[in-house]
Amino acid sequence: MINLPRRPDRRTWMTTVLPPGMPVTFTSDWTGPFDGHELTRNQLEAAGYKLFPWKIESDNPWWSRPLKYGEIGCTLAHLACWRHAAETGDEKFVVILEDDAIVRSTFLDDLLVGLRRVVSGNTFDVLYLGRCPLDPEQDQAVTTGFVSPAYSHCTFGYLLTRSALNVLLATHLEHAIVPIDEFLPSLYIDHPRPDVRARFPKQLKAMAFDPPLVRQRSKDEAGSDTEDSDFVEP
Repeated sequence: MINLPRRPDRRTWMTTVLPPGMPVTFTSDWTGPFDGHELTRNQLEAAGYKLFPWKIESDNPWWSRPLKYGEIGCTLAHLACWRHAAETGDEKFVVILEDDAIVRSTFLDDLLVGLRRVVSGNTFDVLYLGRCPLDPEQDQAVTTGFVSPAYSHCTFGYLLTRSALNVLLATHLEHAIVPIDEFLPSLYIDHPRPDVRARFPKQLKAMAFDPPLVRQRSKDEAGSDTEDSDFVEP
């Protein structure tokens, strides 16, 4: 569970809504450079992190500006979750949620039922529990309740196979940090940005719940720790 120490309100929210039988590890219990309000360029460089040259001339407003510290911190939090899961567990699947996710009381049961259905006759590495489709007309139906997703944003809820963890870590994202929203789809589609596509080529297969199993709280209700941060200085 992606959560910052200064957001105990969100931790309380998630603790309340998650199924009691589902073990959860919160990133707010770890020491890490995850908070965009506290990060500096010098701190990142001293820790060995390197940023991808993100800002380009583009009509896309997300590409034509520098990275935000909140985006970097969020990416590093997801990376820390992958490392922790790879090093400490042997579960077949790992669920990553952000602390503004909306999950139903039947979340765990619905997830297990869905997994049984999709695993039968399908292979995947990444399973979106919820997302923001950018090219919804390009999604392809796979089986009842699931699609093969096209370009999508948002990582408030997804599931990884154990083999996918190894692939994600082998990209060495820490040496070319991009927003996690852009990184994850780059591994299952040909990313529309040539420079991102060259650095992070497609190598995983993704599927997505359709309709989504998890939704995201509105920014008006929960705020945005990613967007509510400064741009990285040149």
